[in-house]
Amino acid sequence: MSARLLGLAVVALAFTSCRQDMYNQPKYKPLRPSEFFADGTSARPLPPHTVPRGHLNEDTIFIAGKHDDGTMAESFPMPVTKELLARGQERYNIYCSVCHGYEGDANGMIVQRGYPAPPSYHIDRLRNAPPGYLYSVIANGYGIMYSYASRVEPADRWAIVAYIRALQLSRDARLDDLPPEERARLEGQKP
Repeated sequence: MSARLLGLAVVALAFTSCRQDMYNQPKYKPLRPSEFFADGTSARPLPPHTVPRGHLNEDTIFIAGKHDDGTMAESFPMPVTKELLARGQERYNIYCSVCHGYEGDANGMIVQRGYPAPPSYHIDRLRNAPPGYLYSVIANGYGIMYSYASRVEPADRWAIVAYIRALQLSRDARLDDLPPEERARLEGQKP
C-alpha cells in the first residue's frame, strides 16, 4: 500500500513540473501596441530619478571633476550651502572617516588598527589642491584607496569635497573669522 502511495506521489510531482506557465506567459514585445494602457503603447515611461544605462553625461565638471581639456575644476559646479555641507558631513562620516578620521587628520579607526595611513587633509598639497582633484580621487581612487564611484553618486562626491574644504578651513580658523552672532554665542560659553 505504501509503495503504491509513493508511486502516485512521484507521478504527481512529475506532472507538476511539466507545466509551461512561466514559459507561456502573457507579454508584450517591444514597441507593440497595447489595449491595456490608456495611451495605447506597451512601452512605459521611465520612473522618476531613473538613470538610463549609457547615459550621456554632458556636464564633465559635475561628472568627472574636470574641464573638457582635462584640467581639474577650480570651483564647485553648484553653490556651497549649509545643506550641501550637512550632506557632505553625513557622507564623509560614512565613507571617509574610517581612514581619514573625523577631523581629516588621517587617524581613522582603520588606521588605528594597522592599515596604512592616508595623507592628512591638512597638508599643504591637499589644502592647495583644486576641488576637482579631491572629487577625482573619490571617483577614481588613488594609491591604495579604491574608487568610490559605485558607492557615492556625483552630487554626494561634491558634497564630501565641500565638507573636506570646511574641515581644512576649520583647522586654522580664528574666532574673528566667525559671524558676530556665532562669536557671541561661543564667547558666552567660555567659563
